[in-house]
Amino acid sequence: MPGSSQEWVSAWVGLVCRRPGLVVALSILSAIGLLWFAAATLSINTSTTDMLSEDLPFRQNNVAVDKAFPQRDDTLILVIEGPDSLASEAAALRLAEALRNKPERFEDVFAPEVEPFFRRNGLLFLSQDALEDQADRLAAAAPLLAALQEDPSLRGLHGLLQDAFTGDAFIGDGATAADLGFLLDRLAAVAEALPAERGARLSWPALLQEAEETISERRRFLIVKPRVDFASLTPMAEAVVAVEAAAEALGLDEAAGYRLRMTGQALMLQDELYSVRSGIGLVGLLSAVLVACVLFVGLRSWRLVLPILVTLIAGLCWTAGFAAFAVGQLNLISVAFAVLFIGLSVDFGIHFALRFREVLGSFAAGPASAREAAQQALALTGRLIGRPLLLCGLSSAIAFFAFLPTAYRGLSELGLIAGGGMFIALFANLTLLPALLALLPGRPSVLKPGPVAALGVWIHRTAGLRARWLLGLGGLLALASLLVLPQASFDDDPLNLRDPNSPSVATLLDLLSDVRLQPYEAEVLADDLDAAVALAKRLEALPEVAAAVTLADFVPQGQDDKLAVIDEMVLFLSPVLLPAAPKTPLTSAERRQALEALQNTLTAAPAHLAAPAGRLLAALRALDMSSDTAAPENLERAWLAGFPAQLDRLGVALEAAPVALADLPANLTARYLAPPYLAGDGRALIEVQPRDDLRDAAARARFVDAVQAVVPTVSGPPVTIVAAGRAVIDAFFKASLIALVAIALLLLAVLRSPRDCLMVLVPLMLAAAMTVAAGVLLDLPFNFANVIVLPLLLGLGVDSGIHTVMRARELRRDSPGASGKPEANSTPRAILLSALTTLASFGSLGLSNHPGTASMGMLLTLAIVITLFCILLLLPALLAATERR
Repeated sequence: MPGSSQEWVSAWVGLVCRRPGLVVALSILSAIGLLWFAAATLSINTSTTDMLSEDLPFRQNNVAVDKAFPQRDDTLILVIEGPDSLASEAAALRLAEALRNKPERFEDVFAPEVEPFFRRNGLLFLSQDALEDQADRLAAAAPLLAALQEDPSLRGLHGLLQDAFTGDAFIGDGATAADLGFLLDRLAAVAEALPAERGARLSWPALLQEAEETISERRRFLIVKPRVDFASLTPMAEAVVAVEAAAEALGLDEAAGYRLRMTGQALMLQDELYSVRSGIGLVGLLSAVLVACVLFVGLRSWRLVLPILVTLIAGLCWTAGFAAFAVGQLNLISVAFAVLFIGLSVDFGIHFALRFREVLGSFAAGPASAREAAQQALALTGRLIGRPLLLCGLSSAIAFFAFLPTAYRGLSELGLIAGGGMFIALFANLTLLPALLALLPGRPSVLKPGPVAALGVWIHRTAGLRARWLLGLGGLLALASLLVLPQASFDDDPLNLRDPNSPSVATLLDLLSDVRLQPYEAEVLADDLDAAVALAKRLEALPEVAAAVTLADFVPQGQDDKLAVIDEMVLFLSPVLLPAAPKTPLTSAERRQALEALQNTLTAAPAHLAAPAGRLLAALRALDMSSDTAAPENLERAWLAGFPAQLDRLGVALEAAPVALADLPANLTARYLAPPYLAGDGRALIEVQPRDDLRDAAARARFVDAVQAVVPTVSGPPVTIVAAGRAVIDAFFKASLIALVAIALLLLAVLRSPRDCLMVLVPLMLAAAMTVAAGVLLDLPFNFANVIVLPLLLGLGVDSGIHTVMRARELRRDSPGASGKPEANSTPRAILLSALTTLASFGSLGLSNHPGTASMGMLLTLAIVITLFCILLLLPALLAATERR
C-alpha cells in the first residue's frame, strides 16, 4: 500500500465534510432503495444440502435418485394414531382417499400397510413361528368371536360372560382363566375411561393377542407428495392446511381419540425458518438495546453514538442490496453476513469516532469555530486512522474471499457477501460517518474518561507491567489448546440444529424408535432388479447393515407353508366369518337391563376371577346411569364398535393367495423400480438400513464408509450428512490456509516488518486455538450454524491486532495528533468497546430457542472473550517484551 494512501483518505474525508448534508441525504436515500430491493428479491433457502456445490459426487447421486423416483422427494409424512390399530387403519384409509380426491393439491398418496395388497396378504409377511402362534390364539378365541358374532351387543356380551362363569360354555378348549381375566380387565379399563375420554374403545387386536397394543402398533403412516411452490417462504403451508381440513372433515380429532401429526424434510425446513424468524425479533430488540447502552456508556456522547448507529444501519442496507445483486438467495450460513458486518463495521466506526475525539481534544485551544475544528480534526483523523482502516478492511475481505474457491457453497457465498461488505463498511465509515460527525461537531474538548476508558487503561498498564507473566500464561494456554485440539468435532447432523419443539421435528424425534421409519437409510441405484438383488446380498453381509431392501423383498418367503397354516385358520374361523342374520339394535331399556344383569353376574364371579370381575363391577357402578341416559349406549359402542372391523380384518387376511413379483401393486413397484421412460433403463432402488443408531456421528461415518466401499455411488441422508460435514471441514482448512498466507503477505508488504506481522498473527492464531479448545471442554461442537464464528474471529482479531501494532508504531514516531499518555490513547479503549459491542449484539443469540442460533451466540461470546484476552493482554505484553529487547 503506497504511503500516499494516508493523504488520499484525508483528502476524501475533507471533501465529504465540505458537503455533509448532501452526503448524508444521498446515503440515506440509497440505503432505503437498496433495502427495498433486498426485501423484494432476497430469499432464504434453509436446506443444508443446497449449501454445498452441485458438482460434489454425493449431490449428483442424490439428483439421480430423485430423477428416477420423483414421488419419493419432498414428501410429507402423515402419522395417524387412533384408539387402536383397527381405528388407525380405517382412519388412514379414509384420509388417503380424501387426499387422492384432491389431485390439484397432491401428486401422490402412498398408504403402506393399509393398502389392499398388504391387508390381504399381511399374514404371509409374518415368520412361520409368529403365524402359527397367531393361529393358536385365534383358535382359542374362536368360540368368543362366534358368540359375539351372533349377538354383538351388551346382551350378547353378558350372555357370554354368564356362560363362562357357570362353566356351561367356556371361551375355548385352549383358553385359560388368564384369558378371561384379561378380557375383564380390558372391559374395566374402557369403562373407567368413560365418559371423560369420548374416544375410549376396546382394542380387539390387543384382546386377541392378549397384550396391550403399543403406540407403534396403533400408528399408521401416509406418505404424501404435495404440489409445492418452492418460491414461497412456506412451500408446504397449503398442503398442511389441506391435510388438516380433510382430517377435520373426517372427524379425526383428539376428542374422538385420534392424533394426526406431520413431518418430512421439506416441512422441517419450513418450520425451522419459522422458528428462526419468530425468535429473532425479541433477540434483535434485546441486541439493539444492549448495543446502544454499551456505546453510550463507552463513548459518553450521543454525538458519537448516533452517527455510528446510523452508519451501521445504512451500511447494512447497502450490504443487503449487494447480497441481492450478487447471490439472490441466502442460505443458513450466508444469512449470517449481517452478524459479520455489524461486528466489523461497528469496529471501524468506533475506532474512527474515538480517534476523532482524541484529535479534536488536542484542538481545545485552537480555532474558535466548532465546525472548523471538527473539519480539521476529521481530516487529520482520516490521515491517522485511514491507513489502519484500509489495511483492516482489506485483510478482513481477504479472509472472507478465501472461501470463494471452496466446494462449500454456503461459505463461499458468505465469503462473497461479507468480503464485499468489508469494502462497503470501509466506504460507509470513511464517507457517511465523517459527514454525520461534521453535522454534529460539538465543542473541542478532551473526551471525559468513563468506565470503559478506565478499564482500557488498567488493562494496558497491566499488560506492560506483567508482560513476562502474561506471556508465560499465554504459552501454557497455547500448549493446553494444542493438546485438546485433536478432540474438536463437527456436528454434521442438521437435525441437531432444528428446534426440537417445532411440530415436525418433535414428530420425527418421537418416531425414531419406530422401526418402520428409517430417516437414516441410504439409497443405491442398480441397473435392474436382478442386479439390485445381487448387490443387496453383498450389502447385507456388511456388519454395519441391518437390511438391504429391494422390490423383491415384498414377495413373501415360505409361502407354501404359510398358506397351509392360513387354510387351517379358515377351517376353524369359517363359522365366525359367515355373515350373520342382521340383529335389531337394543333399545335403551334393553341396554340398561343387560348392564344390570351383567353387574349381577359379576358379583357371582368365580374366586379365581374375583379381582378383574370386581374391577369391572366397580367401574360400572361408577357410571352415572340414572342421570346420563346415553351412558349404556356409549359403553356398548366403546366395547363393541371395533368388533365388526376385527372380523372384517380377519376375513380379508384369510383371503391371502400366492404372491409373485407381478402381483405387487403398481404404486409399490413404482417406488422401487423406475419406469423406463423416467430413468432410461428401469433402474432399481435399494434401501440400505443401518444396524446401529446413526444419531451417533461415529456410527454414521462407519456406516457410510462401509457402504461406499461396496457402492461408491450410494446416496441418501446419511451420505449427505457425512459428506457435507467433511466438505465443510475441508473448506475451512483450505480457506484458513489461503487466508493466513494472503494476510501474512499483505501485512509484510504494508508493515515491512516480519516482527510486526507476527505480532498481529500470533495472538490471532492463539485465539483461534483457544476457542476450538474451549468448545471441546464446554461440549460445544462446531456445526453448520456456528461455524461462522471462525471467519468473524479472524476478521476481528486481524483488525484489532493491526490497530494495536500500528498505533504502537505511531507512538514511537510521535505522529501529530497522537498522545503518548496511556489515558489519552483511544486504541485500547476502541478495541475493548468494539468487542463489548459485538458481545452485546450477538451474545443475546445464545438466548434463542433455536439450537443453531443459540449455539452461534454461545460460541461467538466465547470467541470474542478469548480474542479480547489475546489482543488486549497478550499482544501488548508481546510488544512490551520486544520493546525491552
